[in-house]
Amino acid sequence: MKKDKIYNEKTVHSFRELVSYCATNYGDRTAFTIKDSNKNLHDISFIEFENDIKELGSALLDLGLENKKIALISQDRYEWCCSYFAISTSNNVVVPLDHLLPEIELQRLLIESKVDAIIFDKKYTKWVQEVCKQEGSALKYLICMDSINDEDNILSYSKLVEKGKKLIEDKMSKYENISIDVNAMSILIYTSGTTSNPKAVMLSQGNICSNLSAMTTLIKYHPDDSILVFLPLHHTLACLASFLFCYFIGFRLCFADSIKDIGKNLVEYKISGLVCVPAVLEIMYKQIMRGIKKSGKYIPFKILSAISNFLLFFHIDLRRKFFKDILDNLGGNMRTIIYGSASSDKKVIHLFNTIGIVMIQGYGLTETSPVIACENDIYHSEKGSSGFPLYNEEVKIDNPDETGTGEILVKGPNVMLGYYENPEATKAVLKDGWFHTGDLARIDEDGFIYISGRKKSVIVLNNGKNVFPEEIETLLNKVEGIKESFVYEKKEDGDVKVCVKIVYDKEIIKELYNIEGEDEIREFLWGKVKDVNRLMPKYKYVREMIITEEELIKTTTLKIKRHEEIKKIYSKKYNYYNLNDSTGIAYYLNHTFYNTLKDKKYLKKGDFYIGKFDTYDLEELYNEKVNAYVGLLTVGDIFVTQNIDMYLLSSVTDDNTIPVLNKNNSLFYNFISYESGIKPVIYLDNKVEVKGGMGDENYPFELR
Repeated sequence: MKKDKIYNEKTVHSFRELVSYCATNYGDRTAFTIKDSNKNLHDISFIEFENDIKELGSALLDLGLENKKIALISQDRYEWCCSYFAISTSNNVVVPLDHLLPEIELQRLLIESKVDAIIFDKKYTKWVQEVCKQEGSALKYLICMDSINDEDNILSYSKLVEKGKKLIEDKMSKYENISIDVNAMSILIYTSGTTSNPKAVMLSQGNICSNLSAMTTLIKYHPDDSILVFLPLHHTLACLASFLFCYFIGFRLCFADSIKDIGKNLVEYKISGLVCVPAVLEIMYKQIMRGIKKSGKYIPFKILSAISNFLLFFHIDLRRKFFKDILDNLGGNMRTIIYGSASSDKKVIHLFNTIGIVMIQGYGLTETSPVIACENDIYHSEKGSSGFPLYNEEVKIDNPDETGTGEILVKGPNVMLGYYENPEATKAVLKDGWFHTGDLARIDEDGFIYISGRKKSVIVLNNGKNVFPEEIETLLNKVEGIKESFVYEKKEDGDVKVCVKIVYDKEIIKELYNIEGEDEIREFLWGKVKDVNRLMPKYKYVREMIITEEELIKTTTLKIKRHEEIKKIYSKKYNYYNLNDSTGIAYYLNHTFYNTLKDKKYLKKGDFYIGKFDTYDLEELYNEKVNAYVGLLTVGDIFVTQNIDMYLLSSVTDDNTIPVLNKNNSLFYNFISYESGIKPVIYLDNKVEVKGGMGDENYPFELR
């Protein structure tokens, strides 16, 4: 059976046991390679990592932090990993937060989860101090990873580690003597919120460790293996696969400098493994294929691929010799890529398998710690499978249709304890010990799971037929020039239509097809939609299309926020915005900026200044005192970013700069509302006046 163990299992039941196992078995081997502020590399052994965990855990207990919730927020770094274990092994609950969320949202999550302390990097210092003043905040201890000394109410991370070390040396530490219930809540982690608002999931160390132990039976590893960590560790996939699992089996962990530096870091650290999401794999695929075509070696590549596949039939593997140049550009050691969150395109999987990189897809949810199913070194498929259930879980398909497709139900030691302070939501998904995933799938005769899509996103037509948006999106996303797509339903006059929003790449379409101009691009893309329609039964046909260059709204792990995209689509119909709707106003302002000011270097009097900047850019704009007169915006007007975060502008100052209140000010965070008395734009004769050289007869828009 493919579900059986492929390799001998490594078994642990708690994080303390896990840390001890790694220190004992791997000892002085390198656990982490990190960079200091001068970009110099430093190695940290498994024993050193264990000592750092014990020292920080001892210091936390000395502060009185036991049976408390401690938030963790920073980019991926060594201190994050050390803190994760120190918090959980000192009998506290770790609350990993997404550092890319808007500050106001982070503030809400901190208060909602009743966090007692927070460990953070210096970027969040000012904001964290403000959170302490908010009504409902339980924050007492603020610990900065980058502070050298204790300042005001901020404790230094390094000083705490030093204190913990002394406590251990003086035999004053409580760390070794505390008792930990491995079945109690130890991790409080928020879902990504792709189809609804994020929920706080309660996980135990037992949940996580059952997953880790099962995973060790699937993937072969070598003593010199190394992993590049670049997915945000607050996310359950990255935390388990990139960090906990790779640490458990003895990988060396390295941190990417940034997403754009992944290629450089692969070579720099001689990386042998990656944990990815399909969006990143797609980028890597395109870069590899463009490199092959640009070098003029596309035909030799196809010939070598055919020869390689023929030899593999006779168990002769020469892929790493045949495709050495490509592999060298990936660091030369790349051997395995684990990916999840969604299915990847077959052509992408095929390319990596062709050049000698084993592609292993997994499937899971935050609520299942997270892995439900996974491929392995021996059994993996290019047919879009998500693997087969882990050996220590039960999986079944609930109420399957004629194709065998139904909702996936899971039972096992990896299933969550429930949603934090949300018994109704817990009851809705945990029934008779079975967790209802909300995902639709079928299981083939070999045990492979094939995901169709989310139950919430399925389009049910008037004839009762189901349309899975992900199926159509996968086909459309294969088209060169289409960056991404989003399939949704539109109910009109009693009919249910399948519609699509396509994000296109103007430069690629021009380069490959010599097509320019929005009308011509629209005609071209509609032709591609019709091509996809021909591959499906008529009831699945896409009947309407909108196009844009603006990226879809995504989570920090690059999954589409479907419910937010739906809101966005229904707030506007291309070149028309409902200005009685707050969301419509927000998108109208964004669109105005995009078309008016995207190519401007400086802002002049008369420009309609609505921005596509993040917080850093805004501060930079202010500090550099750009000559930016704002003729139409006055005190109380709204500054709207690409992500619909709100800013309040004051009047232009004497030195012609724009003072900006940070979006953290909760008064101005929510969508524009007339009730608040905020005027989003200037009104003249029931119309919106737009200046700045629009030159478009469709403006101004009439109010409705």
